[in-house]
Amino acid sequence: MKIVELNQSNTILNRYLAEIRDIHIQKDSLRFRRNIERIGEIMAYEISRDLPYHPLEVQTPLALATENVPAIQPVVATILRAGLPLHQGFINYFDQAENAFVSAFRKYIDEDHFDIHIEYIASPRLDGKTLIITDPMLATGGSMELAYKALLTKGEPAHIHVASIIASRQAVEHVKKTFPADKTTIWCAAVDPELNAHSYIVPGLGDAGDLCYGEKE
Repeated sequence: MKIVELNQSNTILNRYLAEIRDIHIQKDSLRFRRNIERIGEIMAYEISRDLPYHPLEVQTPLALATENVPAIQPVVATILRAGLPLHQGFINYFDQAENAFVSAFRKYIDEDHFDIHIEYIASPRLDGKTLIITDPMLATGGSMELAYKALLTKGEPAHIHVASIIASRQAVEHVKKTFPADKTTIWCAAVDPELNAHSYIVPGLGDAGDLCYGEKE
């Protein structure tokens, strides 16, 4: 299974990553959402390098020109609600892509223990297609696994790209165990070393959904 950590290269992505982590800049929810979206655009660009391409002839005002363009359009899926700005960044670039949405949420048993529930799915058929599943925070990997299993009810994709901004090392290992190794690529802006007692990524950035849209009850 291929694993890509984008912050290992010096690019402008690292600036946006630093800003969404910064406790002072986080107070500006509009900027936080826009930075998530920007990171989604950069990740979409990087993933586009792995797609198949074919030549396309186009007529300019002067002559024919040939450009290599993507031979397929992926299905871009997201896990609600925190995934929405990241999803928007992806479809800004994959503007002809089909879209899928899955709701996954933590239902707390007590302060430190929770189950993950899938409540809603809307997706096209996935048989033979390239599926990109986006979720800004890959903490335990449980939500990503359940979202993938829910999406499998719509067909078997040919390749899966798991795209998260910040993942824990534990979650990466979980995805490696639960996704098909021969056709899965994990893309992360950063992989952080641990989870705390509440299963939040450390150093992470906090609750991405609350920072985007306000605290939930």
